[in-house]
Amino acid sequence: MDEGVVKYRCDWKQAEPVSAEDIADLIDWRDRIHSWGLIGVYENGIGFGNVSVRIGNSCQFVISGTQTAHLRAMGPESYCTVTEFNLEQNFLGCRGPVPASSESLTHAALYLHGFDVGGIIHVHNPQLWQQLLFKIPTTRKEIPYGTPQMALEMFRLFEDENLGDRKIMAMAGHEDGIICFGSTLDEAGKVLAAAIGYRGDLALCSEKA
Repeated sequence: MDEGVVKYRCDWKQAEPVSAEDIADLIDWRDRIHSWGLIGVYENGIGFGNVSVRIGNSCQFVISGTQTAHLRAMGPESYCTVTEFNLEQNFLGCRGPVPASSESLTHAALYLHGFDVGGIIHVHNPQLWQQLLFKIPTTRKEIPYGTPQMALEMFRLFEDENLGDRKIMAMAGHEDGIICFGSTLDEAGKVLAAAIGYRGDLALCSEKA
């Protein structure tokens, strides 16, 4: 398993964290989703799940850092700002206390293609993944996560599978992986809650929830 491995070329510049006030919604949603068991760590120690939010009208965004999925609660010191990226060259530039998530290039593609995308949530849940696979926009099985191919696959799903309206997709080549998005993180969270049939008990979530 190569989950959690950064596959793009990363130019990370260590820098001070963004202010907690500026990413309050991001911090709140990330910790809430972690409490649901949809962000966390597998038994083999590999982490899964991440969240991000667009900065203004730019293609820059703040995303949870790599190797942070084990943390129950995260402050600004565990987030990173993606300042530039090039999908074709498999390159991403970021700054912050920690490097960006291994899934950052996929987030970048969604922000680049969907100008109304303001927040993205990437979770893992085997039951939900099995239920939704190929019933919602789904990436092709041969496309690995965190690669230019996966980033470009986002464009195909927007064009061919109505991803812009559905706002949720499954990743056939990234076991258990599901991505939701919206104009805000609140909207992305509502899409996720609807998908898991949220009734207060989160029956589809893992036992860690």
